[in-house]
Amino acid sequence: MIERYSRPEMAALWGVDARYRRWLDVEIAVCEVLAERGVIPGDAVATIRDKAGFDADRIAEIEREVRHDVIAFLTNVAEHVGPDSRWVHYGMTSSDVLDTALALQLRDAAALILEGIDRLGAALEARAREHKDTPCVGRTHGVHGEPTTFGLKLLVFALETRRNRERVERALAEAAVGKISGAVGTFAHLESAVEEAVCRRLGIGFEPVATQVVQRDRHAALVLALAQVASSLDKFAVEFRHLARTEVREVEEEFGRGQKGSSAMPHKRNPWRFENISGLARVVRGYAVAALENEALWHERDMSNSSVERVILPDAFLAVDFMLQRSAGLVEGLVVFPERMRRNLELTGGLVFSGTLLLELARKGLSREAAYALVQGHAMAIWKEVGEGRVPPDAFQQRALADPEMNKVLSREEIERVFRLDETLRHVDAIFARALSEEIA
Repeated sequence: MIERYSRPEMAALWGVDARYRRWLDVEIAVCEVLAERGVIPGDAVATIRDKAGFDADRIAEIEREVRHDVIAFLTNVAEHVGPDSRWVHYGMTSSDVLDTALALQLRDAAALILEGIDRLGAALEARAREHKDTPCVGRTHGVHGEPTTFGLKLLVFALETRRNRERVERALAEAAVGKISGAVGTFAHLESAVEEAVCRRLGIGFEPVATQVVQRDRHAALVLALAQVASSLDKFAVEFRHLARTEVREVEEEFGRGQKGSSAMPHKRNPWRFENISGLARVVRGYAVAALENEALWHERDMSNSSVERVILPDAFLAVDFMLQRSAGLVEGLVVFPERMRRNLELTGGLVFSGTLLLELARKGLSREAAYALVQGHAMAIWKEVGEGRVPPDAFQQRALADPEMNKVLSREEIERVFRLDETLRHVDAIFARALSEEIA
């Protein structure tokens, strides 16, 4: 089970005792509000607050007989409270306590998720700043495109992480709502003001109009937000996994003293932790589908959603919490090889500047078609040489300087400027400043 690897505080939130504790918090809050409104005696509430408790083993014993978890819980609470327990659950139905308590769990679990997102975002931003000016090749379709920097790659991930935080916050605001409106949501036994007061006391919102349950589109939106977080982490992991390939070797997972990468091949250093993240993302995306399926219930309610939620909600939170902490640790300890990035950038002999050369020829008067044909002719010749073995880093520049047709259009200085890395990457500082809302120094 994933809780073996998750943080203890997240695992504890989804444990049996934590669930019953929140059920009891809801029941006591309702009693307190009803006492304030003169519905039940004040001394009874004092007794309930003082004596109310539960024993998970005893609840399980009762449930084996009555086959109803909330009734088993209430029976055990009554054993602790005594005669005044007649006021516990007064005017309520099971879903009132279940859904309202679930909102408390979601609120507390999402707070831990947001902590993890913040840790990852800080790590990505710090490493992005560190490698803002570390040049590397940008790839499209897995093939060398134009120069970029490793810092820009990480900055893209940092801002996506910010957006994920906002998504989780929005979805949590929708999902963390309770209801104390009775069997089919009509407030037949308690007034709506009681619901509002109880939810306000508990620090959550309330469902303005409910059936017997809080509507499950709310919960689905939160699981979808978690799935988006998981998919982003998958995206980040896939990038790092590709960059860790032997042929690329621009980054590497931190490899500890005494660590072994393979039972058969002693040389191996595999990106296995990033692979874990990609695998778990598939699981969480599956939970999102299950959460969407939970939206359609019969009439005012059925119980088809309940068994699903007992699996997907704890597991989704546990998995994403684990993924966030692992991802943050991997980014913090990521080994980066700037020299290898530079070698890979130069691997094609300057072909990464072909687009700039094309534009410069067009700017100086050559038709785009003629400029494209001129540049591509040299590029394809070098491409063939790249396939046959390493070419000099300036191979493309030298061909351009030696081409009489290009020399008719561009001066030597203009051609050399095309191949200047600092010219291509001159806007990196501005991109960082815009993305991080900072002034350019």
